Amino acid sequence: MTFVRGGAASVVLNVGGARYSLSRELLKDFPLRRVSRLHGCRSERDVLEVCDDYDRERNEYFFDRHSEAFGFILLYVRGHGKLRFAPRMCELSFYNEMIYWGLEGAHLEYCCQRRLDDRMSDTHTFHAADELGREQARPAGPEAAPSRRWLERMRRTFEEPTSSLAAQILASVSVVFVIVSMVVLCASTLPDWRAAAADNRSLDDRSRYSAVPGREPSGIIEAICIGWFTAECIVRFIVSKNKCEFVKRPLNIIDLLAITPYYISVLMTVFTGENSQLQRAGVTLRVLRMMRIFWVIKLARHFIGLQTLGLTLKRCYREMVMLLVFICVAMAIFSALSQLLEHGLDLETSNKDFASIPAACWWVIISMTTVGYGDMYPITVPGRILGGVCVVSGIVLLALPITFIYHSFVQCYHELKFRSARYSRSLSAEFLN
Repeated sequence: MTFVRGGAASVVLNVGGARYSLSRELLKDFPLRRVSRLHGCRSERDVLEVCDDYDRERNEYFFDRHSEAFGFILLYVRGHGKLRFAPRMCELSFYNEMIYWGLEGAHLEYCCQRRLDDRMSDTHTFHAADELGREQARPAGPEAAPSRRWLERMRRTFEEPTSSLAAQILASVSVVFVIVSMVVLCASTLPDWRAAAADNRSLDDRSRYSAVPGREPSGIIEAICIGWFTAECIVRFIVSKNKCEFVKRPLNIIDLLAITPYYISVLMTVFTGENSQLQRAGVTLRVLRMMRIFWVIKLARHFIGLQTLGLTLKRCYREMVMLLVFICVAMAIFSALSQLLEHGLDLETSNKDFASIPAACWWVIISMTTVGYGDMYPITVPGRILGGVCVVSGIVLLALPITFIYHSFVQCYHELKFRSARYSRSLSAEFLN
């Protein structure tokens, strides 16, 4: 180290008023990265990038940090015990001290890591809501054009159903259209509905009639719903801040998947007309029209329960993958054993339902999930014993990741509920005004 008082054999660290003396040799390989960086400083400017102040005469470095937290950290790096939180100190504040000195959350004792994770999760929830509130409360400023303020108000009206009274009315209308479209879709599959619709049509016209949804009452209702959803999607795209981000959002992709099949079916009907390709296209049209079931996911915009489910699946994808891995491994083991016990050992009295491992996989999956349709079951004593073990194993394996998913679901629910409460308060103020 060159930037020290000549002949100094030690340096002094002053952390929040607590002074620590360290030798120059120890400073070079000190476990804390910020302290060890002092050894390579060549100028006063370099020193002040590491610490807050420096006294050249006394060769003393000042750090305006928490002295008690540094004492705990110093005891840990010297090998005296394990790193735990300082008493009467916020977990996040202590974690910030750790980051400052060059440690990570993994250095904490396991119990303290769990406390830190819980505190960070709660703080993230309220921090996100506070940022949202500050964004809403931020004044537009004199430079903001009236058109820009109008676009922002329109964006909030369409994107945030609880942000204003107009947004709630718009959301209610959209929910009505979704429910009506779902009712019409379900009713159109009833035999009586089909028979009534086919009374005044000939056999040759039936396929053409089903391909053109606009000629019957249900088709008219469908066209009106599609028109509403299309207009809503276009307006939301126009008033969005970032068009690329708008296209990448999962709910917007679902909207596109729900709307596009209608226009594809109309175009296919126009191009095929009454030629021989119509019958082959009829299956495709029915598949496309059945994709209207995606409209029910649009309710996630307006109901916190569906939003919580989607956010939980997004945050718990690792746990979901782990659950699938558990099931696949157990299914491979039990299906091979069941096929051997039921079919492979005695070919004369073998169980034909377990003729192959893929066939046995179906029995394993319905047994592990405790469904048990009864379409296939073991008949030998070893096979029945294996079936009991399979059921118990399925209960245990399915229960293992559920705790993580449950805690994530509760956290997501409180986060979205807190955000919704923010919007409700702003709505109440707007209503009173």
